[in-house]
Amino acid sequence: MCLATVYKENDNTVICKNISRIDVVDDTVVLRDIMGDETKIQGKILMVDLANSIVKLQCD
Repeated sequence: MCLATVYKENDNTVICKNISRIDVVDDTVVLRDIMGDETKIQGKILMVDLANSIVKLQCD
């Protein structure tokens, strides 16, 4: 299983770890971790690095 860590683009702070699913609904990025907990972030995906399990978001 490939799990991702999601970072805020402007300062590289960690938003969430162990993310197994990402959905985009309009201008909201919905992050779901391996326990099923969801985090909703207003913004957009800037970059996904699958080899290193990194996702960067631009947050509003």
